Amino acid sequence: MNVMQANVGDCVRFSKTVGESDIYLFAGLTGDLSQNHVDDEFMSHSMYGKRIAHGALMVGFISTASTRMIEESVRKGIDTTPVSLGYDGVRFLKPVYINDTVTVTYTIGEVDDERRRTLANVDVTNQRGELVAVGKHHLKWTPNVTKRPTS
Repeated sequence: MNVMQANVGDCVRFSKTVGESDIYLFAGLTGDLSQNHVDDEFMSHSMYGKRIAHGALMVGFISTASTRMIEESVRKGIDTTPVSLGYDGVRFLKPVYINDTVTVTYTIGEVDDERRRTLANVDVTNQRGELVAVGKHHLKWTPNVTKRPTS
């Protein structure tokens, strides 16, 4: 029995245009004020020519996509509480610039009913269809100890 209401091939997407405010807010929250992200002059001399978004910000967007997958399962009536076990193989393949629109495609690749786990394949593309990041995400679907009220 699939208590997770998640099946191999299930897919959700999340898109976001990366604004300058996203980068500064993320830098402030994390303390990552690397010149790569906040210094136009510094980056003007690099091969990128301008500031780039934090890779960890892309991981945050991946987390948003996983939340959308969980919301789909909640909508289908799960009686579990999904929690992230982490990410594998996260790679940043191309830079993401201010005003790029990224789309995270989050696809369930494996379901382990016995261990109550799913493994998702994640692709992040930009508005030109270029793959900018990839990774895998592990979710554990923990049993609830009390019944959730129905609305």
